[in-house]
Amino acid sequence: MNVNKKKIITWRMMLYELRNITGNPFVHIFGIGMPLFMAVFITRTAVSEMTDTAMVKNVSTSIFLGIGALIPMATVLMGYAVLHAQELEKGIPERLQLFGIKNYVTICNRALSELIFLSVAFALYFLTGILFMDLEAPVFSGFLLYVICIACFSAICFAIGHAIAALAKRFSVTYCITMMVYFACMMLGGMMGISYENMAPILQAAAKLLPVTYFSRDFFTIWTGETYNFISMIQAYLFFGAVAGILLFSAIRKNA
Repeated sequence: MNVNKKKIITWRMMLYELRNITGNPFVHIFGIGMPLFMAVFITRTAVSEMTDTAMVKNVSTSIFLGIGALIPMATVLMGYAVLHAQELEKGIPERLQLFGIKNYVTICNRALSELIFLSVAFALYFLTGILFMDLEAPVFSGFLLYVICIACFSAICFAIGHAIAALAKRFSVTYCITMMVYFACMMLGGMMGISYENMAPILQAAAKLLPVTYFSRDFFTIWTGETYNFISMIQAYLFFGAVAGILLFSAIRKNA
């Protein structure tokens, strides 16, 4: 008995999704250009009057690691959500289903394409940091944990972006919501000139629930291999993941 098994991941679908991602101007502006500019500009401004080499490396590396979290927020959370909302608005998923391409096939290929684009974006980001910033060299465990945390954060951003687009189903609404989330995370994560220590208590409580806060505030300790208590960071990931789960469940129920 012959059974035709359709591949979930195909080269043609991968190229199709990569073209969609690279053709989205939001990911180039907010996911590559803005983090690169902010990392170099803010770092040079912050260390311009410092004479202590160790302090310069500490500040430069902390800023670099924190701003790196903007890349998945822009390329995955905002970029993917906006692209998906545009396709929903134009009825593209329904057209693909007419040709036998199921939604889960599209999502799997898009997730892998997002991973490839994200890897390229981070390669450019780290190359810029090595060439133009005085960074502290990481221990292997610190670098590995940074990659793992970014990967988990990106996966949650992908889920949230998909859910927002599926709930809104309109480009304008999705763009507005994801842009507000993007800048709210920047502000609460200490990337807009206000550090965690200088925030009001209510804003500090909100900041503790966001993984981006720990990238900019605490990850230098992990990066250099020092002892660190991961409980607060894990709680932030669990909270962010719970929000993603609730939004996805709501989207599935709405579109059932």
